[in-house]
Amino acid sequence: MDSKTIARQCTLCEAHCGILVTVRDHRVTRIEGNPDDVLSRGYICPKATAMGGLHHDPDRLRTPMRRTASGFVPVTWDEAFREIGIRLRAVRATHGPSAIAMYMGNPAAHSSSVLYGGLLRAALFTRNFFTASSIDQFPQEFTAWRMFGSNVLMPVADIDRTHRLVVLGANPAVSNGSITTMPGAKQRIKDVRKRGGTVVVIDPRRTETARLADEHVAVRPGGDVYLLLGMLHVLLTEGLCDERRVRGQCVGMDELNALVADTTPERMAGPAGVDADTIRKLARDHAAAPSAVLYARIGVCQQVTGTLTHWLVNTINAVTGNLDRPGGQMFATPVVDGARYAKYLRVGHGAWTDRTGAYRSFRSELPVAALAHDILEPGHDRIRAMITYAGNPVLSTPQAGKLDEALAALDFFVAVDMYITETTRHADFILPPVSALEREELNLLFPIFSVRNNARYDAKVFDPPADGKDDWQILARLVTEVTPLPARRFTGRVLDAVFEQLSPLRLTAAAVAAGPYGVLRRGRKGLTLGKIRDTPGGVDLGPLRPRLPELIGTPDRAVHLAPADFLAAVRTALDETDSPTTDYDLQLIGRRHLRSNNSWLHNIESMVKGRDRCTVLMHPDDAAARGLADGDQATVESPIGAIEVPVEISTDIRAGVVAVPHGYGHREPGVGWQVAAALPGANVNLLHDPARTDPLSGTSAVNNTWVRVSRVEKTGSATGSEVAVAPR
Repeated sequence: MDSKTIARQCTLCEAHCGILVTVRDHRVTRIEGNPDDVLSRGYICPKATAMGGLHHDPDRLRTPMRRTASGFVPVTWDEAFREIGIRLRAVRATHGPSAIAMYMGNPAAHSSSVLYGGLLRAALFTRNFFTASSIDQFPQEFTAWRMFGSNVLMPVADIDRTHRLVVLGANPAVSNGSITTMPGAKQRIKDVRKRGGTVVVIDPRRTETARLADEHVAVRPGGDVYLLLGMLHVLLTEGLCDERRVRGQCVGMDELNALVADTTPERMAGPAGVDADTIRKLARDHAAAPSAVLYARIGVCQQVTGTLTHWLVNTINAVTGNLDRPGGQMFATPVVDGARYAKYLRVGHGAWTDRTGAYRSFRSELPVAALAHDILEPGHDRIRAMITYAGNPVLSTPQAGKLDEALAALDFFVAVDMYITETTRHADFILPPVSALEREELNLLFPIFSVRNNARYDAKVFDPPADGKDDWQILARLVTEVTPLPARRFTGRVLDAVFEQLSPLRLTAAAVAAGPYGVLRRGRKGLTLGKIRDTPGGVDLGPLRPRLPELIGTPDRAVHLAPADFLAAVRTALDETDSPTTDYDLQLIGRRHLRSNNSWLHNIESMVKGRDRCTVLMHPDDAAARGLADGDQATVESPIGAIEVPVEISTDIRAGVVAVPHGYGHREPGVGWQVAAALPGANVNLLHDPARTDPLSGTSAVNNTWVRVSRVEKTGSATGSEVAVAPR
């Protein structure tokens, strides 16, 4: 039979690498990198080859499902939407709009349907809105808002032109960049060195990225903020700042000088776990390089000092003259230039709180750490109904096992998801969208954070089934169902008809035409959605260019280097450095694998075959002190829980530190993932205290939990298990 090959992108992670998908007899037979892709240039990682497996997975839902006493049964779309509308409207009428909560997982951002996710949130008019951002990126957004006046202005590392790349708490050789989209990161890192530059990785583990670097600094988990304070002390006291650029861009230098007067490298060495000479050298080398950039990501986001660390990263780049300049931190110019207008959007902080008053809203959402409590705690204002979109928070957030219980206690629960997961197994209805290979779109989010300006179109590989619905169509219909409408039978049909004409693709076409490269600005030579669609490898729009003055949203149009709340938080951090106890003497960090992306790919055989990857990685000295050998089954225990996983011994991790990957532990009854259910591993989030958060942004601090590790003396699971431990 004839075969066809379609050029599009892999949408499983932020890199969105260009791929060529070959189909024969309605089956994906091959996926390879697209050498004509203007950003990934033929690179793909193993995850891209799983796109076909996801599409053909027999466990993927293809019709709406209703939960019954005997399990899930298929229903029609009309049946599902009708009952969902009745039930949600009843909850709101009886208990108010905030009795309905909504959670969006990070897969939502990989589709332009996220526009309709935002519209549904607005239609619900609820204060109880949560996303994965408060588990993985709020510190960067919060820092951008306080420094630049907009949470969208998270600067990008201009890796393709820098002379010095310093990576903290990130592993781009595996992730291919996050909030700095850089597919083929390994080659990009090698290119820095090839052109005479230097690469330094600061991480408790010698990661895949560190193996490519000139230097690896094994910082103590949670020690990044102290290392950066020591570096800033050196830069300011030794006159190593670019005074001209600082005066032209920034305010707050006097306050910074006062803050770091006593943060000498000698004082910071202990809490950082890095000697004073290394701290001093890192600062001097950063200032001396023709261009340099500090790049930090999720490893430092997920700490109680996550916001402070990202602030210091931006501040050091700014004072050394590396903000908004080639080779430093920059801002992209995408075809739909949302960042340009984001400064006009009000970003509130603390407009409301969760029910305890402990967690404040930021950009109109609450930290996910508050979710389980606000469902379970009795009271007239508790959450009674829930909508989740493309997320699995039972497995991916630290809730001490309480979120599973909480979802089961809801009056009503709707999930927009392709699988019956640890989370969606509690849903009254699961509404499955078509697969990624059955959609066509132009992603609007990730080009904002790309290392090179570009526009790339995602073509459909398969036509969706006649009764299939795209994510945006499901979300749009939910908007209709929850919106109070007079004469609903008539007005509901009218609103649905309007939404059908306002697909994300049509909205995107209009936005491209009006954007910085569009026909409305550049005439006949300008871009249209059609021109982008007709260029299979995408359109190269050139390197990043300086543009901070047109983007910045602070009232005085200056970069704020010394927000008062940040200064106060630093003083607290200096007084409250973390230390071990006799009971818990090892620090637990996370790690990721090239073939894994949270829990998404655990039901694809090709992605999980081979050795057990959910292990506790330990330094040989720590293992020997506990009588552990490679492959032994061990209990990893924190004050709130325990799991059992095999031991993996390596000198790649700093002594006193252990690492366990997240996304594992598919043990719940009723989960519809046959491959994942048989997979070894345990849920590391059961070890993290949900009350432990970054006090500024509310982000869950899951990256340096104190634990102890011991041999499993009694018979335990050979493949990893979870053990109940009473809170202390």
